[in-house]
Amino acid sequence: MANATGLSVSGKLRRDAGIIGLLFASTSSIVGSGWLFGAFHASKIAGPLSIWSWVIGAVIIMLIALCFAELAALFPRSGALVHMSHASHGDGLGRIWSWMLFLAYVPIPAVEAEAIVTYANNYLPYFIQPGSQGLLTVTGFIACAALLGLMALLNLMTVRWLLNFNSTITWWKILVPAITIVALIGASTHWDVMHADPTGYKLSGMFTSLPAAGIIFSYLGFRTAIDLGGESSNPNRNIPLAVIGSVLLAAVLYVLLQIAFLKALAPADLARGWANLNFTGQMGPFAGLAATLGLGWMATLLYIDAYISPGGTGLMYMTGGSRVLFAVGELEAGPRWLVKLNNNQVPWTSVLLMWLVGVIFLLPFPAWQQMVNYITSITVLTYGLGPVALLVMRRSLPNLKRPFHLKGAQLIAPIAFVCSNWVIYWTGYKTNSFLFALIAVGFVLYALHYHLVARKPVRDFGWRHIAWLLPWFGGLWVLSMLGGIGGGKDLLGFGWEVVCVAVWSLIVLWLAVATALPKHETAEIMSRMEKTV
Repeated sequence: MANATGLSVSGKLRRDAGIIGLLFASTSSIVGSGWLFGAFHASKIAGPLSIWSWVIGAVIIMLIALCFAELAALFPRSGALVHMSHASHGDGLGRIWSWMLFLAYVPIPAVEAEAIVTYANNYLPYFIQPGSQGLLTVTGFIACAALLGLMALLNLMTVRWLLNFNSTITWWKILVPAITIVALIGASTHWDVMHADPTGYKLSGMFTSLPAAGIIFSYLGFRTAIDLGGESSNPNRNIPLAVIGSVLLAAVLYVLLQIAFLKALAPADLARGWANLNFTGQMGPFAGLAATLGLGWMATLLYIDAYISPGGTGLMYMTGGSRVLFAVGELEAGPRWLVKLNNNQVPWTSVLLMWLVGVIFLLPFPAWQQMVNYITSITVLTYGLGPVALLVMRRSLPNLKRPFHLKGAQLIAPIAFVCSNWVIYWTGYKTNSFLFALIAVGFVLYALHYHLVARKPVRDFGWRHIAWLLPWFGGLWVLSMLGGIGGGKDLLGFGWEVVCVAVWSLIVLWLAVATALPKHETAEIMSRMEKTV
């Protein structure tokens, strides 16, 4: 049964998640396969400037995370990102955004499973096609599907046991990178790579590596604490602390790991330049470097971690994605069976759907780096709603009590929105063409279902509140086509690219805020939502 807000009251989730559980849930989601592969790919694109790529990535994600930190405390519900869009722009955007969020979540457990089998292929050469840049064999596909199934089974536990299990994994995931940093720097010759082949990379590589090397992808997991908001014992305090704390912790680890990776390289590794960086065991970069430095024990430890780190991240994304689907069912943006709970009060049908579609996503993107580009683009696109919703909520409900009040939001939110669009642009024309085509097809199918199958009135769809999506998505696609990244026509230089995307982002942001729900409607939605928490 649904109430006036469209929210289900048929089942209740357990509120067992404390501050450590939420902090470690986000941290575990962040520290996954990204640290195992990101430093290697970033070095090939940006050379020594890759250190700054991780810093820039942390700043961009922190700006976005700060916007969500205030919003999350206002929406202490599981699948909170879905409810934010509903409150700011109505049912139409809530339904569209819910499925976009699903498309952002569902491939991540798959990419983490691919990371596991890619590392395993170094000593069990059955999973990756030889000379294929990481493409899966049939055996590799089956292994990834089985790993996804294991993640789904673990997600059927009570959230308290799941988070306790994850906390144990997270301690390991923090400890191993820390040991790696110390061991690699201590065993390296400290060769001055900062002056190696200075013509082999460009300043622009420091920015294009953000999506291409998986840097932004490596930071994306902060949102897991938000997704579990409806299962927190004190969401108003715990969610902002978990979101901000996880990004800060990961930033320190990633920057130091990149430094350690660069210091561990030998001159011979760069004989053909940064773009052709090559050394024994590069399919498992950190383990390969450890072996070349005579750190056999470290290589063994890293091969073990190649199962644990990506596995823990995939586990948490399976959790977060199932909660997004639960919210989809609550808002009646999808089938009502998505809200069905098992005896542990876990949405088991949503978990099952995450597994099924995750297996399908292994097919169009059968390599780690290929899937990372897509995930980065669509996830940052969904994150772009955060700054928009924050400004709408500040305008519509200026006197609303905010457990976490972001100072300087009127400046931080526009900067965060511009930064998110830069990252989408830097993903490249080819990836963005696939992304926006996928969204367009899904939108048309949903609109046809809404009007022709469900036979709901046109006025109820909320067209005037979602009209700003067309110039946003369409404008980014056109700019990607005109740019020189990922197959574009290369009509814009790097400086002009940055300026054009920034200007267009600010225009879209103005349109988004101007077409939001009237203030009284947002206030009514928030009032009704509070009664169902």
